[in-house]
Amino acid sequence: METVATARAFGGTQGVYRHASDATGTPMTFSVYVPPHAPGQTLPVVWYLSGLTCTHANVTDKGEYRRACAELGLIFVAPDTSPRGDGVADDPAYDFGQGAGFYVDATEAPWAAHFRMWSYVTEELPALIAAHFPADMARQSIMGHSMGGHGALTIGLTLAERFRAVSAFAPIVAPSRVPWGEKALGGYLGADRAAWRRHDAVALIEDGARVPALLVDQGEADQFLAEQLRPQLLAEACDAAGIELTLRMQPGYDHSYYFIATFMADHLAWHAARLG
Repeated sequence: METVATARAFGGTQGVYRHASDATGTPMTFSVYVPPHAPGQTLPVVWYLSGLTCTHANVTDKGEYRRACAELGLIFVAPDTSPRGDGVADDPAYDFGQGAGFYVDATEAPWAAHFRMWSYVTEELPALIAAHFPADMARQSIMGHSMGGHGALTIGLTLAERFRAVSAFAPIVAPSRVPWGEKALGGYLGADRAAWRRHDAVALIEDGARVPALLVDQGEADQFLAEQLRPQLLAEACDAAGIELTLRMQPGYDHSYYFIATFMADHLAWHAARLG
């Protein structure tokens, strides 16, 4: 693992790191904030998954999470959204290919060669974090934004025994039913829509996946709300399944990091309360 950069922040260390990934077959870059802590102490880990077009840098530069993480004693990990580089398949559109991995393991050519973000985020990177940082891997939680909100919900629902808390900002809750998701899941996983269900939060809940509670913030002025995000579908699924969903519709807020930064501390406090 290569250290790209480190900086002191709120008594802790913000780092950016790079390593050669077996899962994707490419170099992968990620950021980690480690708050101040006593020697030998291990700390709970919050995973943050970013949205379309983003890298680790978007939340690292604009997410405003470090003060809250320092106060609450949380390690904050932000991976990239896809493999990148020469020889990695891409698409000219912003919502597919590099920058748009959708947190799945692709099965279709040419994507299957490198686009294995599910394995990267759930298996390879956690092992790296456990080996190199003061992480208590028995206390993990996950959150994300937009496409990353989709990833956080699907991973959190699938691996409910691992993640003590799951939350999202403006997530794609039912990708099988919206243009972004239909394009991505069809392209990466093929035409069989039954194979998409394990990467659709609403479908997972309909099929029996359960978590105790979810927290979702959604801006009412979000330009993608009606066509791509459709949080009411998640509300209906949670209501039918008996999952406690806190869905906060925020007047005047859009899809940007101004929105995320405004409510980031709320989410981290919600996670900390469940991480112990």
